[in-house]
Amino acid sequence: MISMAKCLIIIPAFNEAGNIEKVVNNLIANYPQYDYVIINDGSTDSTKKICAGNHYQVLNLPVNMGIGGAVQTGYRYARENDYDMAVQIDGDGQHDVGFLEDMFKLIESGQADVVIGSRFVEKAGFQSSQVRRVGICFLSMLGWLLTGIRVKDITSGYRVVNRRFISIFAEDYPADYPEPEAMVIAAVYGGRIKEYPVIMQERENGESSITLKKSVYYMVKVTLAMLIRRLSFGVRREK
Repeated sequence: MISMAKCLIIIPAFNEAGNIEKVVNNLIANYPQYDYVIINDGSTDSTKKICAGNHYQVLNLPVNMGIGGAVQTGYRYARENDYDMAVQIDGDGQHDVGFLEDMFKLIESGQADVVIGSRFVEKAGFQSSQVRRVGICFLSMLGWLLTGIRVKDITSGYRVVNRRFISIFAEDYPADYPEPEAMVIAAVYGGRIKEYPVIMQERENGESSITLKKSVYYMVKVTLAMLIRRLSFGVRREK
């Protein structure tokens, strides 16, 4: 067991009616030592009704803000409620909470400020499609060129941050397809970033927000966002 540090699990959810009960019931039954909050991102299915019916801890956003806006809402909740650590996991059940204790230990021991759950350290479990892996490799190399830090699973939405980065991300978090850009933010703020090997599962119900049609847009948008973020931070430092 980890220490008495306050830990919050942030669960962004958009139209996750087919998955959210399994994810949250698993937390309640098997990991009661962690607090959680669902950020219902303006879902148009029965996600809100399911959360209310089960009396889950949930914040209902009035409109769809996108994954970045939902996650930032979670970080603001964590800051306002004085949490020591926060972790974001997907509402689709892909992220195994069983790895959290060891990920938290890297934060508590002072070895890291940000810990990213990575599929590609030991290459076990669901590895995503070949096309996506090529894109992830490109973004990983770009992140290394921009920051000097190599994160293999740079698009992973499974990540833990300490109190300092709860505050940073509560104020400054990318709005759209945020994970690679958030890594750049962490790096330019001097964060110690580590990857921890995890096993991810394939989504059981629903569809990913990143479809094949959106893949080209995703790559162009994220590449530009990472470049602009790194360059803008350099300009601020010079001033």
